Amino acid sequence: MIFNYIRVSTAIQNTERQLRDVPCDREYVEKISAKDTNRPELQNMLNNLREEDTVNVHELSRLARNTRDLLDIVDKIIGKNASIHFQKENLRFDASKKDDAFQKLMLTMLGAISSFERDLMLERQREGIAIAKSKNVYKGRKSVFSEEDILVIKQEFDESTNKAELARKHNITRSYLYKLVKKAA
Repeated sequence: MIFNYIRVSTAIQNTERQLRDVPCDREYVEKISAKDTNRPELQNMLNNLREEDTVNVHELSRLARNTRDLLDIVDKIIGKNASIHFQKENLRFDASKKDDAFQKLMLTMLGAISSFERDLMLERQREGIAIAKSKNVYKGRKSVFSEEDILVIKQEFDESTNKAELARKHNITRSYLYKLVKKAA
């Protein structure tokens, strides 16, 4: 079987640019951060993976945001005698080349570069926020929730005994849930 794994970091991001016109038998789509490997669709895909299956991923950063996770996920795929193909980088890793030193080097180097790129982006973001805060113009990220959404969330909050479950339902943190409820009050 051929699996396509597609991931973006947030619910408002679009997945359409990934794996366009790449045929597959099954698609796994996530709108969640790759800060770790605790992603439901990733885990489902890994659990469903069988010998000689192929996983397509648009680019390295869509699979993992740090080198260790990238290497671990690729090792799991190869360990099941399956293969993984990163379309943008045009790299394929499979069990037949499991001990290929060049394959390991390429994956590690590209993973490290991707991780480095992410760290630089976050550093620039923090610097920009610090400058904006010093000028009293920082307002934070615009909420994806409308005023009506916030009122519905407030009502659910008042009726709910499990705040963590409510936060998960809306794909937000508990602290942000409390901030929204306070805003609605």
